[in-house]
Amino acid sequence: MKNTRNFCIIAHIDHGKSTLADRLLEFTGTLTDRQQQDQVLDDMDLERERGITIKSHAIQMAYDFNGELYKLNLIDTPGHVDFSYEVSRSIAACEGALLIVDATQGIQAQTISNLYLALEHDLEIIPIMNKMDMDNAMPEEVEEQIIDLIGCKPGDIIRASGKTGLGVDEILEAIIKRIPAPSGDPDAPLQALIFDSVFNSFRGIIAYFRIINGQIRKGDFVKFFATGKEYNADEIGVLKLVQQPREVLSAGDVGYIISGIKTSREVKVGDTITHVKRPCDKAIEGFTNVKPMVYAGIYPVDADDYEELRASMEKLQLNDASLVFEPESSAALGFGFRCGFLGLLHMEIIQERLDREFDMDVITTVPNVSYKAYTTKGEILDVHNPSGLPAPNYLDFIEEPYISAQIISKSEYIGAVMTLCIGKRGTLKNQIYLTSDRVELTMELPLGEIVFDFYDKLKSISKGYASFDYHISGYKAAKLVRLDILLNGEPVDALSTLIHQDNAYEFGRRMCAKLKELIPRQQFDIAIQAAIGAKIIARETVKAVRKDVTAKCYGGDITRKRKLLEKQKKGKKRMRQVGNVEVPQSAFLAVLKLD
Repeated sequence: MKNTRNFCIIAHIDHGKSTLADRLLEFTGTLTDRQQQDQVLDDMDLERERGITIKSHAIQMAYDFNGELYKLNLIDTPGHVDFSYEVSRSIAACEGALLIVDATQGIQAQTISNLYLALEHDLEIIPIMNKMDMDNAMPEEVEEQIIDLIGCKPGDIIRASGKTGLGVDEILEAIIKRIPAPSGDPDAPLQALIFDSVFNSFRGIIAYFRIINGQIRKGDFVKFFATGKEYNADEIGVLKLVQQPREVLSAGDVGYIISGIKTSREVKVGDTITHVKRPCDKAIEGFTNVKPMVYAGIYPVDADDYEELRASMEKLQLNDASLVFEPESSAALGFGFRCGFLGLLHMEIIQERLDREFDMDVITTVPNVSYKAYTTKGEILDVHNPSGLPAPNYLDFIEEPYISAQIISKSEYIGAVMTLCIGKRGTLKNQIYLTSDRVELTMELPLGEIVFDFYDKLKSISKGYASFDYHISGYKAAKLVRLDILLNGEPVDALSTLIHQDNAYEFGRRMCAKLKELIPRQQFDIAIQAAIGAKIIARETVKAVRKDVTAKCYGGDITRKRKLLEKQKKGKKRMRQVGNVEVPQSAFLAVLKLD
C-alpha cells in the first residue's frame, strides 16, 4: 500500500488536462507507440470532436522512482460545470489532486468550485501551470492568482506544458512525494466505493470501485450495500488501457468487478461493496445524490419506439448517473419521458448520445426548471412542466429557484456582463477585483432565466473570456404565469411555458410570429394565439391556400358568384372542424432559439 498513489486531475474546461494526462501515460510507459493518440482517455467520438471530457476515466500507471516501483491510479475528470457530479465522484475516490491552471487564461470559475470540492474531502493539492510553451503565457500573474487562491509557496507551483512534455517528471515526483499513500486496513471487513459503472452488451454491467478497507478475491461472494443484492465476483482486475484481470485486490486499489449484473437499477453509483459472510458495519459516505437543474421532455419521433427509448435511457443512465428520468405523456407528442439534466450542455450531449450510440430519433421539448406551487388549501406541489400547474383559482403563489452565480471576467467587459444579468432579473451581490484586470461578480439570478441562452450570450459579449459557475441558493416567490399557445383554439401542450409576467407579452408575440413562418399553409385559415388563462395576448394567422372558384363565372348576375363562394365557405368550415394542424418538429426546436 505504501507505494500506491490515487489522484485526480481538476481544472476548468479547456485548460489542457487531457493532454497532460496523455503525457503522464507516455512518460510512465503505460502506452505503446501503437496506442498513442491525442486525448487517449477521451474514448467517445463526441469528446474528441468537441474537445471536452464528458466521462471521468480511471487508469493505472507504473512508475519507477529511485529504484522503487510505484502504482499510480489516475482518475481524469471533466471540466465543464454541467459535469461537476462526475468530478465529485472522482474526488471521493482519491487522496490527492493535480490542480491545473492555464498559464494563458489564469484561474476561472470552474477551477475554484472544483478546488473547493477537493478541499472538502481533505485532498492534497498540487498546483500546476500548464501551457507554458505558449507565447501569450503570463506565468507571473497566474502564479500570484494561484498563491492567492490556495496559499501555497511559489516553489510549490510546477510549470508544465502538456504539448511539449515540460515538467512531467516534476509532476510525477510531486505525486509520489506530496500525495499521501492510502490509509486503509487490508485485514478489516471489505469496504469498496463504487465510483462509476459502464454497460457491456456481452458481460453485463461493469462497476468501477476503490477499496477503502479489506481485500477482494476472484470468486468471492459479495453484496451491494444499498440494494442488498448478492453476487459472485466472476472477474476482478485493474484498469490499464484495457481491463487486466487480477486474482486479488487490496485496500487502496482501484479496479473493476464483473458479476453478470443485467439490470441497471441494481448498481447505484456511490454504493458500497462488501462481503456477504463478513460485512462491514456501515456504507461509505461518498457523495450526495445529484439534483437536476433543467427539465425537458424527450419523446420518440415514432410512437412505437417508446420501449426502445426506455431501454436506451437506462443504459445511458449507467454511464451517466446524473441523468434522471420518469415517464410522462403529452397530448401532442404521445408517450415519452420527463428528464432532469444538470444543464443545457448536459442535455445536448444526452440527445447526441441517444442518436449516436442507440440510433434513437427524439423530440425534445422546451427546457424549464422545477417550481414550487402553493395552493389555497395550503398544499405545496412540485411543478416540472406547465401542464402540472393548478388552476388559477386554486393557486396561491409560485416560488422559483434562484442561483448564486460567480462570473469571472476581464474588467473591460464588466458593463456588458452586468447589463446581461440585470436583463435576466439578476441582482448584484458582490464584486471583487482578483487582479488589476480580472473581476469576480457574484450575482443572484432566477434559474429559469439562464436556462435558455444565458451562457452563450455571456461568452459572446466577453469574447469567450468570462467563466461562469453557479449553485442553487434557494426559492423565492415570483410573478409567474402560464403562457399557452393555441392553434385554432386548441392548446398545444408541448409549446406551453411558465414565464415571468413582465416578459410574457413579448415572448408570446415572438412565438406566434415564429410559428407563423414554420407551420405549413392548409386549405383553411389557421389562427395561432398566445394566451394567459382565458386572455389572448397575441395572434397571427396562417392564411389559407386559395383556389379561385369564381374564375369560370364571367358575365351574368352577381348571385351566381355568391352561390359558389357560399358553397366554398361551407366546405372550408367543415374542413376546419375535421382538419388537424400538423406542428412540424422544427417548430418545437425553434422555440428554443427564439432570438
